Amino acid sequence: MILRTALTSALLASSAAVGQSRQIPASASSGPVLLVNGTIHPVTAEPLEDGWMAFEDGRITLVGRGDRPSIDHATIIDLNGRHVYPGLVAADSILGLTETEATDVTHDYNEQGSFTPESRAVVALNPASDLIPVTRAAGVLTALVVPEGGQLPGQAAVIRLDGWDWEDLAITPSAAMVIEWPSMDRPAFGSRSSDNKSAIKKINALNSYLDEAEAYLAAVDANPTLTRDSRAESLRMAMAGEQPVLIKASTAGQIATAVAWAKERGLDPIILGGEEADEVAALLVEHDVPVIVRGVHRFPASRSRNPAEPHSLPARLRDKGVHFCIASRDRPAHLRNLPHHAATAVANGLTPEEGLRAITIDAATIIGVGDTLGSLEPGKAATFIVTTGDPLQLRTEVEHAWINGRPIDLSSRHTQLRDKYLRKYSDG
Repeated sequence: MILRTALTSALLASSAAVGQSRQIPASASSGPVLLVNGTIHPVTAEPLEDGWMAFEDGRITLVGRGDRPSIDHATIIDLNGRHVYPGLVAADSILGLTETEATDVTHDYNEQGSFTPESRAVVALNPASDLIPVTRAAGVLTALVVPEGGQLPGQAAVIRLDGWDWEDLAITPSAAMVIEWPSMDRPAFGSRSSDNKSAIKKINALNSYLDEAEAYLAAVDANPTLTRDSRAESLRMAMAGEQPVLIKASTAGQIATAVAWAKERGLDPIILGGEEADEVAALLVEHDVPVIVRGVHRFPASRSRNPAEPHSLPARLRDKGVHFCIASRDRPAHLRNLPHHAATAVANGLTPEEGLRAITIDAATIIGVGDTLGSLEPGKAATFIVTTGDPLQLRTEVEHAWINGRPIDLSSRHTQLRDKYLRKYSDG
């Protein structure tokens, strides 16, 4: 028992130490900044060769090509032919909610209990996570952080990947209410029916919970002196259709039943997962339900399916008119692989422009921040990256980044180790 306690303490101490980035959050730029002599990729418009972009007070002010504008007291940065893209958007992650899978007590993405709608992922964030700099180095500057566990695990948040505390990181503290939709059994071979009693039981439990919350909200609206219930109050916006519900569903059966259920209750659904979303595309288009495709680097649903089926899912959704974006299935240590998922989709049917949109403006729009992020346009946040080329290409390097006009340190534990061993071998 003593040994176990000592080992647990040691693990906690080491994981806490590993999970504390030494980087200092960025300071705001002083005065206007003008980037010149580069290729600007607005994403929502054609690339601008020999382009320039100006920003001030965290916002993009001008974008153009050719003769540069004259801006009083502007700091001019010569891009030397580099490329400027909007910061990439990870539409699904648990970044900042865990540092290592080895220690359960550090898993802040999973609350105890089946129904915890009042739980907000944003307040559990570790802004000093060592995984945040690693993710930024790949060009990912914005993320949707999604809680897990239980049927109603809580509220997802949209965050920027720089700041002193969770308030600094938060863009949309309560971006969506998360629902884990129960699994739907497939019929056994040779059978026309399946046993979905467990799924029905869970759906009934969810309905009962929401019915009680709905009754409470109606009662408290009629009589404001009633004792407040934080769990029911946290559901108010979602139940009014003013906040989307992020429904985790993968199979065609799950997706179809989840959409029908959400629409019947007057909810605004987004499907997260969507591995078989193309099989119910007509339903998704009819109800204008977007899909966050949770990774394309995975196995097909069964041995009988084409191994490339997961890779071409985004192209099939596009062909059927479904609004989608691409997220990564990877745990937070590998969230940096997001552009590689988009690149695989491009190699399997998407155009390069569509692949880029799937991790920038389309992702930003689906998670509710498309009016301020995801493209390079005047009035939007100056959150962007400077690269040596197309971010979907493996050899491209992200050389600089800004978040809300603040220059970001792109060093990380990975770059420190790289430099360490380059020094070792360069010294002979």
